[in-house]
Formats: sequence, structure tokens, C-alpha cells
Amino acid sequence: MEDKHRPIVALLYDFDKTLCTTDMQNYSFIPSLGMMPSEFWEEANTFGRRNRIDGILAYMYTMIRESERKGRPFSREDLVEKGKSVVLFPGVENWFRHLNAFGETQGVRVEHYIISSGLREIIEGSSIRDEFKEIYASEFYYDETGRPVWPKLAVNFTAKTQFVYRINKGVLDVSDDKTLNDSMPDNSKRVPFQNMIYLGDGLSDVPCMKMMRAYGGQAIAVYQENNRMGVEDLLAKGRVDFMFPADYREGTALDVTVKNIIREMAIRDLLWEENAAQRRTIGGDVLPNQVDLFQH
Repeated sequence: MEDKHRPIVALLYDFDKTLCTTDMQNYSFIPSLGMMPSEFWEEANTFGRRNRIDGILAYMYTMIRESERKGRPFSREDLVEKGKSVVLFPGVENWFRHLNAFGETQGVRVEHYIISSGLREIIEGSSIRDEFKEIYASEFYYDETGRPVWPKLAVNFTAKTQFVYRINKGVLDVSDDKTLNDSMPDNSKRVPFQNMIYLGDGLSDVPCMKMMRAYGGQAIAVYQENNRMGVEDLLAKGRVDFMFPADYREGTALDVTVKNIIREMAIRDLLWEENAAQRRTIGGDVLPNQVDLFQH
């Protein structure tokens, strides 16, 4: 049963090039078609531009078309199996458990979420699939024969922000739009924005990073050497709060900073609770949320 009195700190992650080293389709799916990643993505992007199709829908369609064209159809189980080949950055496999334990020492519960334009099926095949409270990623709908026939969910770069709102309100079911759009007092929202940390790697994450910075959360960009300049540009333009190498091992700069942020969020929650308790004692109004008391 969920402890409704313990504050929640939510870490939200992109997946490709944030937790794993390249686009997840590059490891096994694209090679299974006898194609190079550059060849596949050029085909998908050209198809999308030529037909003015959303880029995520274009790559999903290209997956189906190329697999049929080459006589190598795939099922959901095939994609999950291919997730086993995903290569994670150093320290990722242990990252979630040790942050959860750290959160316990600070009196908060740490939760982890994926918000990715990649494929849920492949993520579910990875070794870290069970670390997340929810995985929001693009996904196919499969017919009774197991054949992918329609996009079940397509998560493009701007659509990522709707899932931040879902996490904020605790409305995690993507088919439940009514509750998501219902009016809800700030102090009843499950995870305040200022208790969120978003980790991404580039321009595709900017809409979510902008939300974090606008509403009091934290935005962190991780990088490999081949995209360091782009991440430095994000920091220089004030689109992220911090940037670090994609190394999730204990004791790294990324690890130390995230723990410091969790510690700060825990302290802010404690101070807000103390303020609220005192106001109730004297019959005053309780402030609706922490942002009103502690502006960033």
C-alpha cells in the first residue's frame, strides 16, 4: 500500500543515448533486416519528409515495411527479445536501486519513469525493465496473428510533455484522458513538478527540460564525447541545469549531484510540512504547494 504521507521524488528518463549508448533499434532490429543503421534512418526520415508524416510514425511504418519487404516479419516477442542486446551506460543497472535506498535515508520515495520516442517492446526486453513505475514509449498494436498493424502509441518530442503531466497528477493510464484533464488542486497532485528530475541527451528532450525549469524541477543532460558540443549548447542557452558524462556509477559527478538534488527536495518537503502544520495550529491557510513557499 502506498504511503500517502511520504513525499515522492520522480526521475524521468529518455532512453536512447541517455541510458543506452545509441538508438535502441540499432543494436539488433536494423541488423536483422540486413541494413546499416544509417541506411535505415535515412530511409525512414526521407519517407517521413516526402509524405509529411510525423517522424516517429514514419520510422514505425518503415520498420513494418522493410521487414515485410525483406521477408523478415516481426512480432512483439521478437522485439522484446531484441531488447536483450541493448548496451547500457556504466552504472545504469545499479543506479535505480541505490538511488531508491538513498531516498529512503532522506525520508522520500524515489520513483523512475521512462518517456521515450523509442519502442516500449525493446525497453521491456532490457535488463532494467522492472526498475520503472511506468514506461511511456512508442508501441505497436498487434493483430490476432501477432503481426504489428497500427501504432498503439507514438511518442514524439513535444508529445513527451503530456506524460510529465500524467506523472504529476498520478493519472498513468494513457487511455484515461478525462481524469488527466480534470481540474485538480495543486496540493493534491501526486508528484509536484518541483519534485521531478528529467534526464535526457539532446534537442528531443528540450520540451520536457523546459517544463522542469519553468515549474521548479531540475533538468540534466548527459553526453558522450560525440554529442558533448550539443549538450554544452543546451547548458549555455539555459535549457538545462546541469550536464555530465553518461556515467551512472556511484561517486561520479552525476551521482553526487542527483543525490544532492534529492536531498534538497526532501528538505524542502520537510520545511513545507512544518510550515503547513504551524498554519493549521493557528488556524491559517495552508499554502497550496511548495513553490509558493520556496521559489527557485
